[in-house]
Amino acid sequence: MQNVHLAPEDNADDLYSGYNDYNPSYDTETLDQDEAFMQAVKTSHGRRPPMTAAKGRLATAMRGRVGVPSSMGRPTTGAVAADGGVARPMTAVRAAGYTSAGNRGASFDPLNQRGPAPPLETKNEDTPEEKIKHLEKKVNELIEESCFAASRQELNLALEKAKEAGRKERILVRQREQMAANDQINLDLTYSVLFNLANMYEANEMFSEALNTYQVIVKNKMFSNAGRLKVNMGNIYFKQRNYPKAVKFYRMALDQVPNTHKDMRIKIMQNIGIVFVKMGQYSDAITSFSHIMAEKPDYQTSFNLLLSYFAIGDRDKMKRSFQQLLQVDLHIDDEDKYLPHPDDQHANLVLEAIKNDPMRVKEKEIKSNMERYVMASAKIIAPAIEPTFAAGYDWCVDCVKSSMYTDLANDLEINKAVMYLKQKDISQAIETLKGFEKKDSKCASAAATNLSFLYFLQNEYNQADKYAEMAMQADRYNPNGMVNKGNCLFVQGDYEKAREFYQEAVRTDSSCTEGLYNLGLTHKKLNQLEDALDCFLKLHAILRNSPEVLYNIANCYELLEETAQASEWFMQLIGVVTTDPGVLSRLGELYDSEGDKSQAFQYHYESYRYFPSNIETIEWLGAYYIDSQFCEKAIHYFERAAVIQPNQVKWQLMIASCHRRSGNYQQALQTYKAIHKKFPDNIECLKFLVRLCTDMGLKEVQEYATKLKKAEKAKELRDQRATSGTRRSGSGRGPRGGSAGNGRAGSGGSSGSRSSAHGNRSSSGRRRGLPDNDDPYEADEQEVDASYVDPLGPSIERPKTAARSRDKNEDEFGDEELGEDLLPE
Repeated sequence: MQNVHLAPEDNADDLYSGYNDYNPSYDTETLDQDEAFMQAVKTSHGRRPPMTAAKGRLATAMRGRVGVPSSMGRPTTGAVAADGGVARPMTAVRAAGYTSAGNRGASFDPLNQRGPAPPLETKNEDTPEEKIKHLEKKVNELIEESCFAASRQELNLALEKAKEAGRKERILVRQREQMAANDQINLDLTYSVLFNLANMYEANEMFSEALNTYQVIVKNKMFSNAGRLKVNMGNIYFKQRNYPKAVKFYRMALDQVPNTHKDMRIKIMQNIGIVFVKMGQYSDAITSFSHIMAEKPDYQTSFNLLLSYFAIGDRDKMKRSFQQLLQVDLHIDDEDKYLPHPDDQHANLVLEAIKNDPMRVKEKEIKSNMERYVMASAKIIAPAIEPTFAAGYDWCVDCVKSSMYTDLANDLEINKAVMYLKQKDISQAIETLKGFEKKDSKCASAAATNLSFLYFLQNEYNQADKYAEMAMQADRYNPNGMVNKGNCLFVQGDYEKAREFYQEAVRTDSSCTEGLYNLGLTHKKLNQLEDALDCFLKLHAILRNSPEVLYNIANCYELLEETAQASEWFMQLIGVVTTDPGVLSRLGELYDSEGDKSQAFQYHYESYRYFPSNIETIEWLGAYYIDSQFCEKAIHYFERAAVIQPNQVKWQLMIASCHRRSGNYQQALQTYKAIHKKFPDNIECLKFLVRLCTDMGLKEVQEYATKLKKAEKAKELRDQRATSGTRRSGSGRGPRGGSAGNGRAGSGGSSGSRSSAHGNRSSSGRRRGLPDNDDPYEADEQEVDASYVDPLGPSIERPKTAARSRDKNEDEFGDEELGEDLLPE
């Protein structure tokens, strides 16, 4: 094969190159001139074996034998098998196509294109080994499904998957035992199944089962490092509040963790310290926390140590712990790397990618927690380390200023003012906050915001407005300052400007719930109910269970006369505040307006149960029973109303009327007599007494008739005096007005004064105000109070005893005529 021509590698891209290349070594026309070939033919021709002995095989293709040497190792070409087999192809025009002995009769197929390969032999899955492999795969899949279900908080499903994995794993172990392959048991799989099952039991708060499962793992000596699971067992005992056992298992786990695993030992020590705090053993807790601070200090352990010293009242140790807390290294990179680079575009792109990545979020969380612990520590120890909490705050502020957390010093000062407020020392709080006026803008804005709100609560609206302006000047984007400014304008009645400030606050901070709520109230004041409803619905999406928001939404629907929507929102409000009598009464009124008396009664009765002193509710319930012809039940409510308002005669008259309607005339007569004794000039009571005495044939009828006549005459005289007094005051006003005006105001001046007084009287329902300074005299106010007032009290109107309105002059006995002797003369 040394003379076979191979295609060069530089033409490897062409798959079929080189097939038609001509090699003169294979030229048969010049064989007779090839001396070497002719010599070989002469010397070896006679020693060739016969063709039948080779079974038709060519000499150059015999398997396992070396062919007869020839000159240059040249193979025989053009030879044909004796049995008519396929002849060896000429190599000058196409590929050689050598074939094995078994395929000598097959067709020539150099590119292997005779058909697809036969399919692979299928594995026999019935063998025990294949069954075991399949079962192991199924167990692993169940464990994964259990973990994924637990991550989705589908704890029941996770527990079921864990149990199923345990059952499959036990079947797997039995099959291995039957095969006598105990040495091939997969301990890792068994450990995973048990550990996952214990976790799922713990997640489902099945603590006894979880402890039993952990015990199975811990007691099995074949599991390496299983002793660490005693930490999990200690956690379960901690959840069960079995603190002694929790400490025991934490210490056992600590003994089995080597010193090389420093972080894990520290976490176990933290658990031990927290358990000692729960048990009240602060000295042991201090020992654990102090060891951690010596090994690897962190802000959480330092805070716990400070709390332990606070519990035992050690002032010096509290101060030292606070200083240790300020010295804790958070291992956070310099903040300068997050600053933009004006000249480096590539650095800005990197900054854009990392400014909100998980590492940056984690750093912000650590820093925020650290600041929260520092603020909480200062609040806790400030009243305890010094005789006064102000001196304690000052010491904490000095320590913070000398640490890396200098920004928190101002926040501590503001907290100091808040502490003054909690102690009702408003003057000291205001003085503390005023100290921020000359500090940096952020602190000055926060202090001015608090000052504005303090003055607002004290009804000093001018000062509140002043400090609200200062807050906005110090920080133009301070939403709380804008809300305070809007509040000042709101109480002054300038709703349009107040609305602008509230809208600006909401635009600045979309989570400013105070601004959004006040904006809704302002829209209600401006009668823009749709806009108000939109604000309250947005607020409801933020504050889902706020009673104020739910009430305003229901009220807006009620004002828009969408009774169905109002009822639905009032129902939601009752779900939040189930015992609010006002809401129950409003809902009853809505159902009453729709004509649903049964539902209205239900809610009015619930309102009465929670607040039995509401006169409106009592009156509605009494009227409901009267309309329903249950006058006896109405008496109970009117009696309670009479106890609440003993000087109102109408409740006594309602009680007597209920007795009379129910047919208890004797009790009604006694009630009317008691009313007459307390209110002797009440005409309506006397009329009923006369009627009842007449119907019952009593002798007192003449006495009460005489009193009735006198009472009616007295009423007529009072009315006449009131009318004449009004006329006299009107006629005498002209000359007095003229003298007061030096002759310039005649009758026209009198008329003008009366019209001015009438105008003041008509507008008094809207607002109260002093009369105009240009009035000729101040006697115009006397016209309002000129009517004669009966010293015995005004005449009593007939009480409303039903839901429908009645005429004031309607008489209970309108269908019966009084006798001649009972009519006034």
